[in-house]
Amino acid sequence: MSESISVFDIFKIGVGPSSSHTLGPWRAARLFLQQLRSRNQLQQVTDLSVLLYGSLAKTGRGHGTDIAVFMGLLDEDPVTCDVDAINDIVANLRSRKTLLLGGEKWIPFDPSQQLVFLQQESLPFHPNAMTFLVKLDSGEKIASTWYSIGGGFVQQEGAGSSAADNLQLPFPVDTADELLHWCRKTGLSIHEIVSENELSWRPEEQTKAGLAQLWAVMRECMYKGCQQAGVLPGGLEVKRRAAALNKKLLQGATYHDFASWLQAIRQGGNGFTYTLDWVSCFALAVNEQNASFGRVVTAPTNGAAGVIPAVLAYYVVFANGDDPEKINQFLLTASEVGSIFKKGATISAAMGGCQAEIGVSSAMAAAALTESLGGTQRQALMAAEIAMEHHLGLTCDPIGGLVQVPCIERNTMGAIKAITAAQLALQSAPDYAKVSLDTVVKTMWDTALDMNSKYKETADGGLAINIPLSLPEC
Repeated sequence: MSESISVFDIFKIGVGPSSSHTLGPWRAARLFLQQLRSRNQLQQVTDLSVLLYGSLAKTGRGHGTDIAVFMGLLDEDPVTCDVDAINDIVANLRSRKTLLLGGEKWIPFDPSQQLVFLQQESLPFHPNAMTFLVKLDSGEKIASTWYSIGGGFVQQEGAGSSAADNLQLPFPVDTADELLHWCRKTGLSIHEIVSENELSWRPEEQTKAGLAQLWAVMRECMYKGCQQAGVLPGGLEVKRRAAALNKKLLQGATYHDFASWLQAIRQGGNGFTYTLDWVSCFALAVNEQNASFGRVVTAPTNGAAGVIPAVLAYYVVFANGDDPEKINQFLLTASEVGSIFKKGATISAAMGGCQAEIGVSSAMAAAALTESLGGTQRQALMAAEIAMEHHLGLTCDPIGGLVQVPCIERNTMGAIKAITAAQLALQSAPDYAKVSLDTVVKTMWDTALDMNSKYKETADGGLAINIPLSLPEC
């Protein structure tokens, strides 16, 4: 049976810096709270510890896993919480050494003792594992293990399939070939196929409202990132660049909100280097916000959150895409390509390296842009293949375990590759393509399986061990 994945599974609103190391543990903690409540056990909890394994342990501090666990156990919602209050909330928790579990029950909790980073231990199912250990006032002990499997998706050990997992879609798709089959059979475009499937979850108007919210968060993230200067948190002393680049490119032009900002950008023309600089600026802005525990859209991960907004903003500003329906179509098409990669390979850097994050996001953006610019379904999938083909083997080696170097710049590269892949596909005939999207998905997964674990979000290899932490970003 085909796995049913919605556009709102691929795109999630959350908090940076990492979907697998921040958003996933945050969501797992809240889901564990739900289980305690459903069994009327939350008020009975007297003691709680959290064990982090594998990649979560090795890069957890740099990725904010500890903070995410705290916020999740407090039952703060990553979609709506005040991101500016996170630092104060966490500081208070550490100083008091008590935790308001689920926002309801005070329990003793010393993070230095009860949040354990097991860097030398890994569970076999997935490198991103965490276990909640709870003691109840009756003396009963509970152990619940969860896996953060990439893109904010979480899975509980031993959990069976849910009704949502078994949802029957009118156009079930696991592979690119299956997607093309439905497109040929119905004459529908990719985004139309996705739109029909989304009706299995909710009415069309609700889907449109959700897509509008996704774009609103992306817009706000880009806009804020282009106004904030300074240095990113974490100790690397990485300087923000989006704000300075934004100021330089606008050359004194005035604006007061997102719409007037876009108008000011358009007035600067559409020369190649000018456009290129703006695509980079859009991507930098998003991922600088992501690195600062800002609110982003997981697309399909937080580490790759800047690619889709940057390419979509390029479409809106420079390619006549400033229309709600066109934006919705872009997001729907992108989500289907992300879904195909999740089903056939992975969107977890801890499983596949950065090819699973920047590579997948670039492929998603390439397909969406191609279809948005009038390309056929086959050209759109060809663009996705081109984009991923030139990310194969990309490692995940974050310096200091932070989602900063080389992650932020990689988003600019992924966005530019997506635009290039779209243009190549639009000027090509898919009949002569030597590599299909399904072939590149399989190749990506084969590459992931062969890749040494030190290049999979562990900070044990590559730039992470070759760049002294005292050096500035190059």
